[in-house]
Order: sequence, then C-alpha cells, then structure tokens
Amino acid sequence: MRRAVCPGSFDPITNGHLDIIARASRLYDEVYVAVMINQSKKGLFEIEERIDLIRRVTAEYGNVRVEAFHGLLVDFCKQRDIPAIVKGLRAVSDFDYELQMAQMNNGLSGVETLFVPTNPTYSFLSSSLVKEVAAWGGDVSHLVPAEVLTALTERLRKD
Repeated sequence: MRRAVCPGSFDPITNGHLDIIARASRLYDEVYVAVMINQSKKGLFEIEERIDLIRRVTAEYGNVRVEAFHGLLVDFCKQRDIPAIVKGLRAVSDFDYELQMAQMNNGLSGVETLFVPTNPTYSFLSSSLVKEVAAWGGDVSHLVPAEVLTALTERLRKD
C-alpha cells in the first residue's frame, strides 16, 4: 500500500490545503493528514475541532486519515510506515524553507518529500490570512469549505 502524509497546523483548513490533499489522494492509496500540535501556540480552533473539520471536508475522498501529532514528523511516518511527505508550494519563498525541511527529514529517516505546486487560484492563501480577513468581516467563503466557514464565523462571533 502506497502511503503519504500531508502535515500542517490547518487552523483552519483552507481550499488550498484541500487541493493538495485531494491531489495526493489520487496518487496514493492512503493519505494521512497530520495535524500538528504546537503547545506553545494557541490556535483559533482546538486540535479536536480541526481534526473533526478536516475529516468532514475530506470524507468524500475515502482514503484520507486524519490524526494529531507532536514531535518529529519523521517519527509519525515511521510509526505508520509512511515513506513520503506531500507539501504544497505557493511561491519560491516556500521552497527555501521546505527544501531544508525535506533534506533534514530525509537525512533523519529516509522519508522523501514531494513538492506539489499549488493551484494558482490559491497561491496567496494561508490559514493566517483567512483568519485575519474573516476577523475584520471580509468574505472568505471562496477560500474555505462551507463547514469551515460556518465554524469560523461562529468562533469569531464568540471572541
């Protein structure tokens, strides 16, 4: 079985993330979405909420598994026999950082990283930008799945 992982914080998941996950799901038998736990950072959504949203918006693919992780991504990969990491690249500036991470991960464990160019429609998109625009009342309905928009709107209304 060919396995890959798409890692990230996904706070919240965007259409750009979904594009990469969907493309990976067509290339691999099983795709793990690894939701990073960063205890030093307070996210807008709790880890469990992110996992639930991701599971809901990726359910149609049928071969996507969603799990939280903390620590080294290569350890997550080793524990699940995952030989490949799939990362989306939005711009050249992403490549510089991601190349260093890919080389470190490969050096630590032999796990390969595959870079997928982001759909130009989403080349500017990040979770941080979505949260900022939504917090100021901007329309992000074309940037996130409907379930995420609902959750985002409700969360920002509470804060």
